[in-house]
Amino acid sequence: MSYKTILVYLDGQDRNAHTLQVAGNLAKSFDAHLATVYAIGQPFATTLDPFVPAVLSFEPELGAGLMAKVQAMVAAEEQRGGCKIEWRTVKGDIAHNVTLHARHADLLVMTQADLAESSATAAQLAGAVVIGAGRPVLVVPYAGDFQTFGKSILIAWSGTRESARAVADALPLLKRAKEINLVSFNPKGDAGWGDIPGADIGLWLTRHGVKVNVRQQKSAEVDVGNQMLSLAADLGVDLIVMGAYGHSRAFEFVLGGVTRTLLESMTVPVLFSH
Repeated sequence: MSYKTILVYLDGQDRNAHTLQVAGNLAKSFDAHLATVYAIGQPFATTLDPFVPAVLSFEPELGAGLMAKVQAMVAAEEQRGGCKIEWRTVKGDIAHNVTLHARHADLLVMTQADLAESSATAAQLAGAVVIGAGRPVLVVPYAGDFQTFGKSILIAWSGTRESARAVADALPLLKRAKEINLVSFNPKGDAGWGDIPGADIGLWLTRHGVKVNVRQQKSAEVDVGNQMLSLAADLGVDLIVMGAYGHSRAFEFVLGGVTRTLLESMTVPVLFSH
């Protein structure tokens, strides 16, 4: 398995330029086709964000300016990386359109929403796409330099379908890592964990040529999301791999607590799968 089509969602944040570099480096290393998708419209078909209608009333002027900004980023990355990048523009329901395009790629790369630049509704977009895409989504933090990453990886293992999907989707990156820590956070005695939490998936990875350190992390005082971020900092991790949890309800996506914490507070890139 390898990544042969990498898609980057661009929304006009200044940080998109760095995200493009991350995706460009990935595409070059995997000899993959690189495409970008720029979406015009509402984040969701139905939105409760009171500011969205006001923004949309200026959409022709705003959209033209943002598109020109993003096109300049793409041109700069083509020159930097020495490769041609496919350009796609879609209109309408952004969450639906980005999700649809992601389903025809091996990996979607997005920028973490910076609330200083984005509305609250736009910040929910990554969660909606992660839950709906059916493909792994790499979210790049809006601060920090991550042009190279994946040397030290933390896998958050919970024994669930989503967790298993994330490990499988991350295999191309896991095979290149120098150090991998597979961690079960606050494991309980249910069947999903196995007799030794993480041991079975660790053995599966070994058969794929991936060596991992299997460990457990327990804390009754700290929630799992913050345990994960704290451990990642302690271990010098530069990529987190985890299953994403959530569901749709009344025109919104309700995310699990750990997924929401990582989307809001990530300090390194996170590869999510659902």
